[in-house]
Amino acid sequence: MSMFLYIAVMAGVTYLIRMIPFTLFRKKIKSRFIQSVLYYIPYAVLSAMTFPAIFYSTDNTVTAVVGTVIAIILAYFKLPLTVVAISACAAAFITGLII
Repeated sequence: MSMFLYIAVMAGVTYLIRMIPFTLFRKKIKSRFIQSVLYYIPYAVLSAMTFPAIFYSTDNTVTAVVGTVIAIILAYFKLPLTVVAISACAAAFITGLII
């Protein structure tokens, strides 16, 4: 029974998150500042969810940092996502073998 309550609460929260912007902002947003803030929200939320998971995904923080640094460097050079992901995993694995 409690599982259905959890699902109902999450459905309500999800609905409210999607409905509130439609009720608050009926006109087009003309402020450049607010538009720029809204533009970067998805990137900020994704980063806030991803980075803690990266650093706690291994037992050793050093391996996570090495994998993250490799991923950032390769992503900076605009390599494909599969190359970045495989290289970061390999770097973390090799660092774990060395340490």
